[in-house]
Amino acid sequence: AACVLADSIIRLIPGVIGDEQSALTDSFQDNLLSPPIFTRPEVYKDLTVPVILLSGNLAKIEEWRHDQAVEITKNKRPDLFK
Repeated sequence: AACVLADSIIRLIPGVIGDEQSALTDSFQDNLLSPPIFTRPEVYKDLTVPVILLSGNLAKIEEWRHDQAVEITKNKRPDLFK
């Protein structure tokens, strides 16, 4: 628990995180759990990456990620919406 607390405080110090914008997309930044994360290959054991993630349309990708985060949070942590 102490490590989690230290990490959450230390990362607020300017210059600690190389890309400070990345902290804005951390899980729980908006009281939402993280959306699914995909990588290569596009197909793995019959699981495919959603087409929207392959589109290159960053606005649509961010919208998809947000929608996924909302759904995951509703299913796993409905208490966060109260």
